[in-house]
Amino acid sequence: MMADLNLGFLQRLVEIDSPSGHTAEATAYVAEELRKLGYSPEFTNKGAVRCALGGEPKLALAAHIDTLGGMVAGIRSDGHLKLTQIGGLSLNGYENEYCRIRTIDGRVHTGTLLIIDPSAHANKDTPKKERTTDNMYIRLDEEVRTKSDTERLGISNGDVVAFDTRFQLTPSGYIKGRYMDNKAGCLVLLEVARQLAASGRKVPVELFFSTYEEVGHGGTVGYSSTIEELLVIDMGVVGDACEGSENACSICAKDSSGPYDAAMFKRLVGLATERGIPFKRDVYPFYGSDGSAALRAGLDLRVGLIGPGVHASHGMERTHIKGIRATIDLCMAYIG
Repeated sequence: MMADLNLGFLQRLVEIDSPSGHTAEATAYVAEELRKLGYSPEFTNKGAVRCALGGEPKLALAAHIDTLGGMVAGIRSDGHLKLTQIGGLSLNGYENEYCRIRTIDGRVHTGTLLIIDPSAHANKDTPKKERTTDNMYIRLDEEVRTKSDTERLGISNGDVVAFDTRFQLTPSGYIKGRYMDNKAGCLVLLEVARQLAASGRKVPVELFFSTYEEVGHGGTVGYSSTIEELLVIDMGVVGDACEGSENACSICAKDSSGPYDAAMFKRLVGLATERGIPFKRDVYPFYGSDGSAALRAGLDLRVGLIGPGVHASHGMERTHIKGIRATIDLCMAYIG
């Protein structure tokens, strides 16, 4: 099962830094992979990748290419950096993580996200403190002692902070690391395109790789005018309050934004049941998607949401090849 998925694509995509709004390298990579399959992707005005798999598409399959991240929000008097989050980045989950600071002129510096005065041998209260952007900072791997030292490195407010991904593929088929949400979903879209290209089929479907999902407006615009249905491929929630499994495709009936299209949900469940595709029906208590954004924007689309189960979302995430495969199979079944 592992060999029939382009896991090299997934690893490379995960390793390309792409916090919301800073996705140009990742979208260029996806577009090039689609061109290799014989398609003609295009970029929307907001930088999303749109790719028709046939004429006059009625169905859009959407996944977001952007991730959580951070931005320099100030330089401390000691030369190290203040951070502001991009998206719902958990400071607890990213504490002690290595990161890259990408300056506006293309330079890259490295650092580590830490709580202020982090040494256990110097500060007995460190474990008790709530983690906030006021008491955390990025320790630069440079000999800086003043704000001016750091400014001379070309670092300033607005520079992007991207965190190490720790991508690993285990012999048992688990894929772990940051940003399975939602680069695993992007792999699903590429595999759909690859299967259709191999068969020579042209279908009224377009792929849509959005670039601002983590900040709430990725799915609001950019689809072809002929689209009637939007099937969002995003991570399935795995947790005590949910039914999701890393080894299955989650089919979401409702998240915090409200219910998804009932007819699409029924059809997805029916297809998964009929084809023997591993799936879980679910309701997500704290979740929004590009589908939520599209509906809030007032788009006249029917919207559904599916995706491979992802454990420890917005933390050190993990999914399984079986869940990715199940999601691909359900997309192909829905396309018909």
